[in-house]
Amino acid sequence: MKKKRVLFVCVHNSARSQMAEAFLNSLAGHTYEAMSAGLEPGEINPLAVEAIREIGIDISQNKTKSAFDLYQRGELFSYVIAVCDARAAQRCPNFPGLLTKTINWDIEDPAASKGTREEKLEEMRRVREVIKEKVEDFIRDKG
Repeated sequence: MKKKRVLFVCVHNSARSQMAEAFLNSLAGHTYEAMSAGLEPGEINPLAVEAIREIGIDISQNKTKSAFDLYQRGELFSYVIAVCDARAAQRCPNFPGLLTKTINWDIEDPAASKGTREEKLEEMRRVREVIKEKVEDFIRDKG
């Protein structure tokens, strides 16, 4: 059986999309091949690395990627899931393919949180759990 390809997109590909990619590959890698990319790729957020490592997933060696580079290469996906706010999601390229479904999960950017390092890490953990729940719902709904 050929795996369905899923692309998770956020603004910087530094936290939300990276965690979503890791969750889908970890929970349903036998059915899905997940990737992630950003509209303005930056660097992996060390708090995202730490928060997801706490639950046994290592993204420390991941690199950020550009959604537009994937688009220009003609990459095909069954699903493109924007994990950023609706305004940013509107900037996502429309990927080719008659069967591509676009979904938006309006998830707050944990990098925008204020406070101490521990408070920022706690926000990253909260967002991690939101993403995990959404990925689990996606797997349950899409099979």
